[in-house]
Amino acid sequence: MCGKFTAMSSWREVVEFSQPLTESGGGEGQGDGQGSNEGSNDAIVTYRVGGPLPVIIWDAETRKRRVVPMRWGYPDPRDWRRPRPIHARSDTIDAKEPFRTPFHAGQRGIVVFRTFNEGEEVMKPSGKTETRQWTIDPQDGQPRGFAFVWRRFEIADLPAPMLACVMATVPANELIRRTIKSQEDDPRMPAILDDDAWPAWLGEVEATPAAAKAMLKTMEGVNWQSALEPKKPRPRKP
Repeated sequence: MCGKFTAMSSWREVVEFSQPLTESGGGEGQGDGQGSNEGSNDAIVTYRVGGPLPVIIWDAETRKRRVVPMRWGYPDPRDWRRPRPIHARSDTIDAKEPFRTPFHAGQRGIVVFRTFNEGEEVMKPSGKTETRQWTIDPQDGQPRGFAFVWRRFEIADLPAPMLACVMATVPANELIRRTIKSQEDDPRMPAILDDDAWPAWLGEVEATPAAAKAMLKTMEGVNWQSALEPKKPRPRKP
């Protein structure tokens, strides 16, 4: 399941595709820069589970979209530092807690991405399994939006409420289902919203819960490409 994805640094503050993308940050600690491939001032940024994400939400008071930093992963009840859960299934997001309440309350957000990763479980000759990371790239460089739901958590150890979010998932598309997830009984991938679904998913235009849930669907019809992520070199012993 997706636990890492990339975006361009200039997308951190985007709230409308029709507005110019800016280079201003969307909160402190937004991922980790991986260098620039598309312009000297526009670096690729990697976001991971447990780290902060720039989440687009609808502010009902100001009647505007805004970007709010949130942690990817709800706090585990036994240890809030542990991000768990990190995903919400589309088929139960409207009925199963801890997702049902924020979904029906309109606490739904969007995070813009460029590529995302999926893990493949591979059996080694030793009999142990390892996870190979694959990067999924639509190949067109266009920003697209993952669907998230979010909540506030009051945590005694923290001076302020924690804002945390989870990614909605849907059945995997053909590329992922037939290759990376071919050995899985229930392969999943992130829910990617159609561009025209943004207003209703965020709650800026009226939509029933059933209509919002119907927006969580498998995205096909894109020139998806997958590439095996190279392993990080082991540090040399002194």
